[in-house]
Amino acid sequence: MGFIRSTAALAALPLVFGQNGSSPFNNPGAVSFQTSPPKYPSPWGEGLGDWADAYSQAEAFVSKLTLLEKVNLTTGVGWEGEKCVGNNGAIPRLGFKALCMQDSPLGVRFADFVSAFPAQLSVASTWSRDLFYQRGNAMGSEHRDKGVDVQLGPVVGPIGRAPEGGRNWEGFSPDPVLSGVAVYETVKGIQDAGVVACTKHYVGNEQEHFRQAGANNSEAISSNIDDVTLHELYVWPFADAIRAGTGSIMCSYNQINNSYACQNSYLQNYIMKNELGFQGFIMSDWSAQHSGVASALAGLDMTMPGDVGFDSGTSFWGPNLTIAVLNGTVPQWRLDDMAVRIVAAWYYVDRENNQVENSPTFSSWTQDTYGYSHYYASEGYTLINEHLDVQDDHAELIRKIDADGTVLLKNNGALPLTGKEKLTTVFGSDSGEAMYGPNGCGDRGCDNGTLAMGWGSGTANFPYLITPLEAIKSVVRDNRGSIESVTDDFAYAQQAALAHRVSQTGGACIVFANSDAGEGYITVDGNEGDRNNLTLWHEGDALINNVASQCPNTIVVMHTVGPVLVGNWSDNVNVTAIIWAGIPGQESGNAIADILYGAVNPGGKTPFTWGKTRESYGTDVMYTNNNGQGAPQDNFVEGVFIDYRYFDRFNETPQYEFGYGLSYTNFSYANIKINARSAPAYVPTTGNTPAAPTYGSVSNRTADYLCPPGFHFISAYIYPCLNSTDLATASLEPRYGQNVTINPGEYDSSPQPRLPAGSAVGSGGNAHLYDVLYTVTADVTNTGAIAGDEVAQLYVSLGGPNDPVVVLRNFDRKTIAPGATTTYSFDITRRDLSNWDTAAQDWIISSYTKTAYVGSSSRRLPLSGTLSGANTGTSSGYPPGPTGGSSSASAGSTASSYHHGKPTGTKSWAPPAYTPPGYTTKNW
Repeated sequence: MGFIRSTAALAALPLVFGQNGSSPFNNPGAVSFQTSPPKYPSPWGEGLGDWADAYSQAEAFVSKLTLLEKVNLTTGVGWEGEKCVGNNGAIPRLGFKALCMQDSPLGVRFADFVSAFPAQLSVASTWSRDLFYQRGNAMGSEHRDKGVDVQLGPVVGPIGRAPEGGRNWEGFSPDPVLSGVAVYETVKGIQDAGVVACTKHYVGNEQEHFRQAGANNSEAISSNIDDVTLHELYVWPFADAIRAGTGSIMCSYNQINNSYACQNSYLQNYIMKNELGFQGFIMSDWSAQHSGVASALAGLDMTMPGDVGFDSGTSFWGPNLTIAVLNGTVPQWRLDDMAVRIVAAWYYVDRENNQVENSPTFSSWTQDTYGYSHYYASEGYTLINEHLDVQDDHAELIRKIDADGTVLLKNNGALPLTGKEKLTTVFGSDSGEAMYGPNGCGDRGCDNGTLAMGWGSGTANFPYLITPLEAIKSVVRDNRGSIESVTDDFAYAQQAALAHRVSQTGGACIVFANSDAGEGYITVDGNEGDRNNLTLWHEGDALINNVASQCPNTIVVMHTVGPVLVGNWSDNVNVTAIIWAGIPGQESGNAIADILYGAVNPGGKTPFTWGKTRESYGTDVMYTNNNGQGAPQDNFVEGVFIDYRYFDRFNETPQYEFGYGLSYTNFSYANIKINARSAPAYVPTTGNTPAAPTYGSVSNRTADYLCPPGFHFISAYIYPCLNSTDLATASLEPRYGQNVTINPGEYDSSPQPRLPAGSAVGSGGNAHLYDVLYTVTADVTNTGAIAGDEVAQLYVSLGGPNDPVVVLRNFDRKTIAPGATTTYSFDITRRDLSNWDTAAQDWIISSYTKTAYVGSSSRRLPLSGTLSGANTGTSSGYPPGPTGGSSSASAGSTASSYHHGKPTGTKSWAPPAYTPPGYTTKNW
C-alpha cells in the first residue's frame, strides 16, 4: 500500500543549507561552492493588489478544511496516479476536484485533437505584444477545454545563457526585456482563458547536463550566480510574470549557489515571495523536491508529481507533511499559507466558472478511448479519452505567428519568388515528411523530416504537419510550374545533378536544413538534450555547399532551436537568400511558402545573436563534471554579459546581431524626441506585514489522522493519512527525532519587515519601479514600394563601468504603408534605468550619463539622445521623479535606411561617450 511507504522524507528534520551572508554571492562574478544567505520565515500571502478577492474566497474555503484535506492540496498523488502528468489530491467532501497540471508551453501534451503551436522562440521573433497575448490565450483555451487547471508554461528559465542549451527553444530570448514582455503577455493570455499559468523554471536552469543527480554526479549541478546578475538578468522576466499575475511558478531541478532551487530560501522566500510579492503557489518540477520540512519552510507550496521517485509510492510530503504539522516541525500557518495560495490561484483565474464536464477529458498515458484512470495501478477502468477537438480556428493564428516571426537574414534580390520560375527545386530532409510521421517519436525525440518542434516534455502532438515541400509544391502547381526535390541529405550526386539543371534553365534551388535539441531525458544522435555543437544537423553545411556549387540561385531555409554557424557558406555568391524559420509547429510549410512567395512581407527579428564561432559567445554548456562525483560547479562568471551584451563588451563581430531582420521593403529612421515625464519620487517600501494567519484548528490527537480501516488503497498512490498513531513509526524514518540546527526565523509568525524593493500594495516589486520617467518618440518611414512591418527597438546605455554597452528596454511592431511615416513611442520606466545595489538591497539609478538609442537592431541604432531634463539620481541614492519637460536630440539623430542588410544612409551611432575600462570601441 503506497501510503505506508510514503515516508522517505525527514519529516522532523529541517535541513541546513550552509548558506552565509559573507559569501561571494554578494560580489560581482561567481566562484565554486558559493552560497546565498538563508532567509526565513516563508512569507505568507496577503492578497495584494488584484488578488484580494481571490484571497478572500480562498481563506473562507481553507478555513473549512481538515489537516488531511490541506495536505491533500499540496501533494501530488504520484506519477501516473491520475490522468494528467500531475494531479494533487481532491477534497470530495466539499466538491473540490483534484487539479490537473499538464504540459506544455506550446500546446496540450499527450492529448489528441489539439493544436501544435509555434515554440516560444518563434513567437519571440515576431516581437509582437499582440501575438504574444493571442498565442497564450489560444493555448489557454485549449487547455481549458480539455479540462486542464494549470498549464505548465510559459518558460523564461532557461533564458538562454549558452546557445547550446537544450531547452532554449522553449524560452523566448536571452534578453530579459524581450522575455519579460513576452511572458507578461503570455501569462495574461493563458489566464484570461480561465487556466492557471505556471511560469518556469525558477531559476538558473540553463543546461540539461547534470540537471539531476546521475552516474557522474551525486548531486545536481549548482548554478553559481551573484546577486546583481540574478536581479538584472535571470529573475527579471520572472518579475514580469509575477506582475502579470501568474498563478504558479515552478522551481527547477538544479541547485543555485549550492542549494536546490525548491528548497532555496533566498530565492523562494526572500526574492519571489517577499521582494516580488508573489501571491500564487510555488510548484516543484517533477521530482525536483529533495526534502520534506526544509522545502516547506523554504517556500515550496506544492510537490509534483508527489512521489519521491516515479511510481515509488513514497513522498516527502503526503503523510510526512501531516506528521510534520503534528510534531511542530512545519507550523500550521505555513501549511495554511500553502493551501490558501493554491486555492487563491484557482479563484484568481475563475476556474470555478471554466470547468469542463468529466474533466480532464483525456489521459496522458494512452490514446485508447477506454482504459484505467489510475494507469500505474491498472485500476478504475472507464472512459478516459473523449477525443474532444479543441483546435477552433487556431491554425490561422499559428500560420500568422510563423510568417510574422520568420527572419530574413540575407537577400540579394532573390526573394520574393513569383511561383512562375522555370524550375523550382527543393533539397533536404528538413523539407519533407518524417519517416515515422509527425508524432512517430515519443515527445518528438528524433530528427527526421522537417523540424517543427524540439523534443522533451515541452511538446504536444501534431494534429497535422504541413511540410515545406508540400506547401511549395502547391504554390508552384497553382502557377502550373515544374518542381522536383531530393530529400535525402546525403544523396550528393542527385543533389548536384538537379541543382545543375536549374543553372541551365533558370529557377530556384531551395535548401532546407535544421538543428534540433531538447530535454535531457532523451538523447538524439548523441545529443543529451543540449546540443554538442552549433552546426547544422545531417551535414547541412555539405548539403548547402553541394547545391550552391551548381545552382546560382540557392535559397537556404533553416529550422533551428537557436543560432548555428553559417560562415561556411553564407557569403557564397550563389547563396542568394537565407531565412531562419524557427520552430514553427503545425503550419510550418504554409508559413514559409507565404514568405518565399511574398504573400507576407517578412518582418521578424532574430531574438538572439548569431555568432561567427562557438567561442564568440563567451558561454558554453558544462559537459563534464568539474567536481569529481559531487555537484558540478557552474560559475556564471560572465554576469549579465550573455548574447549581444557579451558581443558588445568584447567587440565580437556577430554574423547577425540581436534584433536583426530584413524586409522586402526599406525603412528609414529620423526625428528622435525625448520627453521627461512627471513622476513621483522613489520611496523604498517600509513597514511590516501582518502576522501569519491560520485558518481552522488542528487537533493534536494523532488517531484522528489514521487511514480509515477497510479503505481501499490504490497501489503507489500518495495519501495524507497515517498508518500508526506513533509518529516515529508512521514516518518509517530511522533518523526521526534527531536534533538538527534551526535557521533563525524559520518558525517566526510575527509581523515581518517589508523589503525596500518590495511592495505592500501589489506584485512585481516596488510600484515606483514602473513609474514612467521618459517617453521617447521616433519616426520611421517606409521608403519602399510595398507595405511592411518594422520592429523599432529602444536601447539604453546605463553608462557605468559594469554595465553593458546598451540594453534593450522597449520595442514596438507596426505596419507601415509605402511612402508613409509612422511615429513610434517608447516609455522608459525607473526600472529600465536602474541597477541592483547589493548593499541597499534595492534598485538605484546611478549618476552615470544615460543615453537612449532607437533603431532596427542592437547594432543599427541611428538615433540617439541623452536622457536629460530630470534628476535621475545618484549612484548611492534614490532618485526623485522628473519634473517634466522635453528635449530633442540632435547629436546622433541622422536618418538612416537599410535594404537587404546593407545600410544606405549614414551610420551615426557610437558607443557611449564614457568608455569604461575593459570596453573596446566598436568600429561599425
